[in-house]
Order: sequence, then structure tokens, then C-alpha cells
Amino acid sequence: MAQQDSSITTRAENYSAWYNDVIAQGDLLDDAPVRGCKVLKPHGFGIWENIQKFFDQRFKDTGHVNAYFPLFIPMSFLSKEAAHVEGFAMECALVTHHRLRTTKDEAGNVAVEPDPASQLEEPLVVRPTSETIIWHMYGRWIDSWRDLPILINQWANVVRWEMRTRPFLRTAEFLWQEGHTAHATEAEAVEETLKMLDIYAEVAETKLAVPVVKGRKSARERFAGAVETYTIEAMMQNGWALQAGTSHFLGQNFAKAFDVTFQTKEETRDYVWATSWGVSTRLVGAVIMTHSDDDGLVLPPEVAPIQVVLLPAGPPKVWGQVMPKIDEIAAGLKAAGIRVKVDDRDNVRSGAKFFEWERKGVPLRLEIGPRDMEQGQAFAKRRTGGDKFGIAFDGIVEAVQAELTTIQCELFERARAQREACTYRVDSRAEFVEKIETQPGFYLIPWGGDDADEEAVRDETRATLRCFPMEQEPCDGLTCPLTGKPAQEWAIFARAY
Repeated sequence: MAQQDSSITTRAENYSAWYNDVIAQGDLLDDAPVRGCKVLKPHGFGIWENIQKFFDQRFKDTGHVNAYFPLFIPMSFLSKEAAHVEGFAMECALVTHHRLRTTKDEAGNVAVEPDPASQLEEPLVVRPTSETIIWHMYGRWIDSWRDLPILINQWANVVRWEMRTRPFLRTAEFLWQEGHTAHATEAEAVEETLKMLDIYAEVAETKLAVPVVKGRKSARERFAGAVETYTIEAMMQNGWALQAGTSHFLGQNFAKAFDVTFQTKEETRDYVWATSWGVSTRLVGAVIMTHSDDDGLVLPPEVAPIQVVLLPAGPPKVWGQVMPKIDEIAAGLKAAGIRVKVDDRDNVRSGAKFFEWERKGVPLRLEIGPRDMEQGQAFAKRRTGGDKFGIAFDGIVEAVQAELTTIQCELFERARAQREACTYRVDSRAEFVEKIETQPGFYLIPWGGDDADEEAVRDETRATLRCFPMEQEPCDGLTCPLTGKPAQEWAIFARAY
């Protein structure tokens, strides 16, 4: 790894700079030569791999199968669903030629340019999402109710030519999963949409230790082409919201756009009902901003690529006394499914090793020296803080498992407590305008307004309507403090990434 400044800006000083420093010091990403694109380094990709593993198993447990669809989509496909193309037109990257030609000047310098003879009859869109290509294919695969439901997910990359990018949260190219299902009835499609939302929330909370609010998006915030969009919203440490995953009930919009019909049991023909749903590598950003501190990355054990690092203590000349025990413990931990790294580099001082693994967010560090061998224990240090403590060699696997479980639970409870402490109510628009500046968080509002009101609030405060929570209190008789109109349902407003 190239030498770099080892300091980390504090969260209080500059939250955005802190976030970038944590990523750099955690060795998660590197800049790519294309603007807005990033290289996921092994430690960063390892977090995504674990997140991917959890979701993939949940999808398969609920009857979904994986497939893969092309990266390139005929441009005409996007125009078939009007709201869809309007939602993505400004972010689409196009392929217009399929070949380059080279020329040389007198000095032998080579120039490269598109070969005019290779211009495509129709430009190809580099997928920003796959509804259009998938519904084209579903039109070929679906004829009867017996062909339904289709429950397909794909793990893929997508490209959205964002003007402003932020590592993990918003990049020109990113990794994600996108589920696309087809159903015979509206009720089945709605049930699927909400089922996937529940899976997203469960994995976010139990594996990422990120508490979320499940809710329904407003009409302005819906996915382009959806009838309803449901979301899980997380709160970052600075009080800003992060949309962590979405599940969309598409109705029959895409089926009508691509003329996908089926013969019903009653031998009539009807359009297919659809859903789509997705989470992306922005969940890595969610983990970073929910748990990390001013010393660097903090990772929940469930998603950490390395859960335990084992190090020999003392000078290298005495390591022969401890390495057999370290290797034995490492083997036992690995056999129990714990992800372990043995750091026996003899050209790096112990202090530098501690510093590196702290920056990389490894949940638990174990050190063993000759004196520890005599005492029959390893010294342990949690990444989340506290003093060193001893763990006896006898029963060390079970003890380490218990420590990792405790760390996981404590991180979730700490994040949930922070969210509760930063959830507010206000009595007037003036109070909201004042407080959103100085005390960011989730503002629970008995909302009574339309699209124009929502846009006006955003323009004045930079806060958006994140969702209408699935769990609702009665708001009969209440007046919306932001519009002065009768309240319709509770909504969460916040500034968001």
C-alpha cells in the first residue's frame, strides 16, 4: 500500500472528510482513472462479499434463483415506459460504435478514434437498471399462468453517470443485486414487494447492525415506473438519512410497455404483475457511517472480512515459543467458521500492526507472548474500546464466539439508541427550519401536503420526505406543522445522502 497521511479528520471537525479518511485508512477503495469510478480493494470488496452472501441465501430460501442479463440495452427499450426513461435519461451512458481505428503521424505517435464505419444502427445504453431488458425477455418466456411466478435475482454492476459522486454511496459504476419478479395477480406482487422489504430490513439489522425504518416513499420519491416504492431508511451518525434499500411494486406498467400477457386459469388474457427490488454497495457506506469512530473503521463482526487477528507478542526471536499455539488457535477458530488472520510479519513493529488492524476495523485482536503461554491465556482487545483482557486457552473458541456476538449486539444497540435520540417532533415550520440546521435527524411529521408542498420544503431546508413509516400512529385531527393543512399520515423528513 502506498505511503499516505495516517491522520483522520474527526467527525465533529468535518464529517465528509472523516468519511473519506476512514475509507482511505481502512484500505477499502482506490481511485480509478475514470471520473466517479472506484476500485474496490480486497478489504472493501470483502465487506461487500459478506453482505452479498447474507442476501443471496435469504433470496434462495424464499424461492428466488439467480440469473444474468446483458449489460447493454437497446436505447429504444427505455422509451417504452415513459416514466422510466424520464427518470434515468440524464444518467445514461451510451455505446455508439463497436470498433476503433488508429492513425499515426510523422513522428510515429498513435491516435485512436471511433471508426465511422462501425457506428451502431441503434445506440446501446449501459444498464442503469434492468427492468426493460428483463421484461423484454419475460415476454418471450411467459404465455400461461403455469409459467408464473418468475422469481429471478441478478448480481451485477450498473452505470449511472452521476454528476456528484461519493465513495460507496454514489458512484458512476456500482455493484448491486436487482430482483425482478412476475406474478399472476396484484395481491401476489404486493406480497412479494413487502416480503423483500422485510428481508432487507432483517439483514440490515441482524448482519450490518444498522437499524432501519421500513416505509413507503412519496409519489415524488418513487422509482421511475413504479406504482409504489418501499424503502428502508437508516440514520447515519451525523443525523442524515441514507436510503439503504428499496422494493418496488410495478403494477402492470412494464408488462403493458412490453406487451407481456398470459392466459389465466379462466382462459382469458391479462397483463402480468411485476416487482423489482435492490440493494447496492452503498450498504458498505452505511456500515462505515453508522459504526466507525475517530480512530477509523469499525466493523460489525458479521460483515468484517477479518473477525479476529492473532499476533505474536515480543521480539521475533521468541516467536518460536508461541507460534505453534497461535497456529493451533487459528485452526480452531477457522474450524468454527470464524474469519481469522495471523499477522506474523517480522518486519513490522507490534505498534504499527495494532494501528493497521484498528484502522481496518477488525473486531477483536488476540496477542500471545511467552508470558501469556505460561499463564495459559491470550490477551484480547476489542476494536470498540475498553481495556485489554485475558481469554484462557481452554475454551478460547467459545469465548471468542461470545465476544463477537456481544460486539455485534452492542453496535446495533448503540446505533438504535443514537437514532432514537435524534428523532424529533416540531410544532411549526419555523421551528423545523431552525432545528434542521443545528440538529439533523429524523423529524416525525404529521404530514398534510402534496408534491408541491414537499418540493417547497426541500427547496427551503434541503430536507426530503424520506418515507411514510409502515408503523403509523393515528393522526386524525392533527394539523401538519409544515403546511398548515390537515394531517394525512406520519412522515419522516431528513437531510439525506
